[in-house]
Amino acid sequence: MHSPESEPPAQEVETLHAVAPQLRALRRRAALTLEAAARDAGLSPAHLSRLETGQRQPSLPMLLTLARVYGTTVSDLLGETVADRDAVVRAADMEPTRAGGWTYWQAGASGRGMQALRVHVPHGSQGDIVRVHPGEEWLHVLRGRLRLRLGDTTDLLGPGDSAHFDSLTPHRIAAQDPDGVELLFVHTLLQSPSATLCLGPDPSESRVTP
Repeated sequence: MHSPESEPPAQEVETLHAVAPQLRALRRRAALTLEAAARDAGLSPAHLSRLETGQRQPSLPMLLTLARVYGTTVSDLLGETVADRDAVVRAADMEPTRAGGWTYWQAGASGRGMQALRVHVPHGSQGDIVRVHPGEEWLHVLRGRLRLRLGDTTDLLGPGDSAHFDSLTPHRIAAQDPDGVELLFVHTLLQSPSATLCLGPDPSESRVTP
């Protein structure tokens, strides 16, 4: 299960309330009950209900998980649109979005089989959550250092380093340094009602705290 999220800062409240009905609408479009969607996302029904009513702030990893469960993208969850699925996304059009301390910029069009993001991962955020889901992920470190756990192996990636892996391998990412890490992130969008998307804290390592 995901650990409880902290209350959202004042500047994010308006965005948070705008996201809530979209989460509910996309769950219903996917023909999933609250209980089924919560189970597939590794959440409790009560937690998902609080997300859908705007009482809880969804983190970016949580949004990625829900996007996979609903067979959609984070952009759709946030109600964002990219005109006519343009092949080119200009830097000036990449507006930052914050979710649970993470910051991301949409780096590709919606409605595709993959989602591309530029992401800033703060130090101590979501480092204890191990994820497993169908599909593939590719990431490339732009700035800072990333601690990547794949199965029983942990690697430290620096600027210019990349990783491409099967998402069914239990994995976890965390920023190594206090300034966080910035990376390019691409993942496939696959809906799988039987997938276990969040295994919870890894008991073999100490908890990462903010």
